[in-house]
Amino acid sequence: MWHTVQVIGHLGRDPESRQTAGGEVVRFSVATTRRWTGQDGQQREETVWFQVSAFGKLAEVCRQHLTRGRLVLVEGRLQPDEAGNPRIWTGQDGQPRTAYDLVADNVVFLDSPRGENG
Repeated sequence: MWHTVQVIGHLGRDPESRQTAGGEVVRFSVATTRRWTGQDGQQREETVWFQVSAFGKLAEVCRQHLTRGRLVLVEGRLQPDEAGNPRIWTGQDGQPRTAYDLVADNVVFLDSPRGENG
């Protein structure tokens, strides 16, 4: 069995890079936000965070070209914890938060870096 996930969202922070025995790994967060109008007419918003890991040549490209706020499409596979679940915690505002870990197979840059035209 196999699964592939596609996520489109904005980077929450600049990528962090480190060297491992297997080569370079770059990690960055991507926020995806869904907006809709509820039955009561109120605007609703839900943001889901994905913590992305890229390896090898893809890691190098991400380190060189990604910055906080960039819009990207990430294709990859979910990497759950040992129990098969996403990470869950309580935010500073007391609200529950969830983050999904994603191992990237492909990253597509959907906008231009800051300071570049068109």
